[in-house]
Amino acid sequence: MTHQPFQSQIPSCAWQRPLGLGWDNPYTVRYASNLDDGPWHGMPLGGLGAGCIGRSPRGEFNLWHIDGGEHIFKTLPACQFSVFEQTTDGRSKTYALSTQPPTDGTLSSWQWYPPTSAVQQTGTYSALYPQSWYHYQGVYQSQLLCEQFSPIIPHNYQETSYPLGIFEWTAHNPTDKPLTLSIMLTWENTVGWFTNAIKTPQVRVRDDGSPVYEYQPRWGESTDNYNRWIENNFRVGCLMSRLSTHEIPEEGEGQWAIATIANPAVEVFYHTRWDPTSSGEAVWSPFATDGSLSDSEDETPAASGERLACAIAVRFTLRPGRTRKIPFILAWDFPVTQFGYTQVKSDFSGQLPSTGEEPAGKPIGYYRRYTDFFGRNGKNAWSMVRTALKHSDTWKEAIAEWRKPILDDPGFPQPLKMALFNELYLLADGGTLWTAGTENDPIGQFGVLECLDYRWYESLDVRLYGGFALTQLWPKLEKAVMLAFARAIPQGDNTPRIIGYNQAQAVRKIASATPHDLGAPNEHPWAKTNYTSYQDCNLWKDLGCDFVLQVYRYFIWTGSADLEFLQDCWGAIVETLDYLKTFDRDGDGIPENSGAPDQTFDDWKLKGISAYCGGLWLAALEAAIAIGNQLQDAQTSPSADLKGQIEQWSTWLTQAKPLYQKTLWNGSYYNLDSESGSQVVMADQLCGQFYTQLLNLPPIVPEDCTQTTLETIYNSCFTLFNQTQNPDRAALGVANGVNPDGSPENPNATHPLEIWTGINFGLAAFMLQQGMKGEAFAIAEAVVNQIYTHGLQFRTPEAITAAGTFRASHYLRAMAIWGLYHVSASGHEWVMGHQ
Repeated sequence: MTHQPFQSQIPSCAWQRPLGLGWDNPYTVRYASNLDDGPWHGMPLGGLGAGCIGRSPRGEFNLWHIDGGEHIFKTLPACQFSVFEQTTDGRSKTYALSTQPPTDGTLSSWQWYPPTSAVQQTGTYSALYPQSWYHYQGVYQSQLLCEQFSPIIPHNYQETSYPLGIFEWTAHNPTDKPLTLSIMLTWENTVGWFTNAIKTPQVRVRDDGSPVYEYQPRWGESTDNYNRWIENNFRVGCLMSRLSTHEIPEEGEGQWAIATIANPAVEVFYHTRWDPTSSGEAVWSPFATDGSLSDSEDETPAASGERLACAIAVRFTLRPGRTRKIPFILAWDFPVTQFGYTQVKSDFSGQLPSTGEEPAGKPIGYYRRYTDFFGRNGKNAWSMVRTALKHSDTWKEAIAEWRKPILDDPGFPQPLKMALFNELYLLADGGTLWTAGTENDPIGQFGVLECLDYRWYESLDVRLYGGFALTQLWPKLEKAVMLAFARAIPQGDNTPRIIGYNQAQAVRKIASATPHDLGAPNEHPWAKTNYTSYQDCNLWKDLGCDFVLQVYRYFIWTGSADLEFLQDCWGAIVETLDYLKTFDRDGDGIPENSGAPDQTFDDWKLKGISAYCGGLWLAALEAAIAIGNQLQDAQTSPSADLKGQIEQWSTWLTQAKPLYQKTLWNGSYYNLDSESGSQVVMADQLCGQFYTQLLNLPPIVPEDCTQTTLETIYNSCFTLFNQTQNPDRAALGVANGVNPDGSPENPNATHPLEIWTGINFGLAAFMLQQGMKGEAFAIAEAVVNQIYTHGLQFRTPEAITAAGTFRASHYLRAMAIWGLYHVSASGHEWVMGHQ
């Protein structure tokens, strides 16, 4: 039996896929206007807010989120690993390790790795964020493993921001004769590509009513790019840069670097300048012959229309039974992210130097967080290489230490452990911004897009569930997000605009209303909020409640000690609850829904007192009272304002709580609302009760009603829905809202009949709170199965349908799976131990 030296290096719960094996029926997008890049997505590399790169189970690099907030999904064939192997009798094999050859005629001289098929197993791709592994089998005589990762480490606010990909190759010779191997990394110089060539992008309203804008990267524009070979003690590599006259780098300007280690046991070869649009023979011919390169140095800048790439190769001989490790580092330094053109002067964190009112046509720009540690001139890629080669082992140990108690937890199912880590991909992949720190914002500003179809930051309703991960793992970033909302609530913006849902006109942001989001990449995030215009979010009945609950969530989950944070948010809490109370038209203590989709289910009409929004209102009052009590207890002398505010909220709560129960409870579940007459069982109807339990607040409904409701939801929205909609296949998950018998109230409805991944994970957490362990794990595992067996991995959507379609990929809410771990017994202990 052949020795398998790599199995212990890959956690048993990691997601796995045979290399290059396609999907028979991958889920496809529900609406043609939504993004659907296909199933070839793999784990991203790169620090939070540093830009990231995706590499798929086929082996190609194909996702380029280098420009903050922007999405490019294209394969660059020249960005590639290749392996040469030769036996003692002179026979050799050489492959570029993507199973997908270029389709444009480039690199025609290269040989491409065979994909797994029915007749040949060629290897396995495994992923457990922030690590992934390519295990090559059945092609070479040697056994090869490429592990790749970035230093994503909880409660770490430095290395977690680094723009680095670390590749650790392990080669093992299982034969009885020596093998000569050479591993080559080639990379195209793309400096200058990742910025919008359209300086004033036009905003239009898509067919689903949401705003989108034009984005055209400078793809392929490599004029003045050049490559330089560097030998620095034992560190060797190629630095990719560009001629520039700008003292302060502009967006897209900076460097790439690829590097490895030279030592007496290996030979290092290089070729600094070759044409990636050619046949590629300049590098392939010597490499495929004996694993070498020409050691050619050429720093000539690219002429207009020319593109260039570089290559490094490491050759070594393995004796029988021996194993060798070879590291490669990929670093990039693009320090500036620019946004829309504006005249607004701002001192928001990390912003580029300003001389006062910005002239028309000058973009707002921010430095990325990693520049606090490597400088801001865009010339620090090699410094990052040195840092990575020195500390990568320590970083990997820190990742293993973080994961160990979770991976060793016998009470948490293996598929959920896999998804728990892999769903964190979005913190790097989700158009993430993380700015440099300032005196006002020492940790910087942070933001993740709702998704790539709804491209605005930190949608507050979505992160009610999606924010579970950030709160537990990087709480200082969670605090930065909530402070940004607190600052935004008092602000107003009277800019008129058309609402996509009904073509009504509304102002962008009413003062005291809680904004839906923190802005978009084509404007000025954090300064211009409420970007979405599909609905008039000034009228939403959940956003103010969501804000209060998330403020208190941060406070409780970080040890109930940050009273300064509560004080900073206090004014916004008072304002937003007062504003929300104005929608209590009849003075009964509960704001009414208007009969329009005025909450997170923004295609679903609620009217009167609703179970969803009314419950969040009650929970928010509980949280606000608790916050007020915390502040009052901390003061040396009682504050009349605090006392009066607490008394007012207590009066509202006393009035509203029995009314909610009396109006909506029907003996089996809470009615959707008080005026529509709908009999639908809404899956998320008791989100408010879930939050009171999550934050140790008094319940808003009786315990027996909570239990009965969850049992009804499980029976109707999960068991019966799946039996009627998907009788011959695996369970889909929980539908948002169906009749008690599992049938649709309206077969043509959108949101009620969708399975929302994040809502499902949140509901599973709620059931686990209630001791419904089997039901909780059945729901969560059904959703994980949908994502990871139908080509949705590392692009998790908001919604899945029974027809095998999805909507809104790369979605924020799915990180709610961290709420499921939080409420488990061991998860609670883990969280408490990491405060």
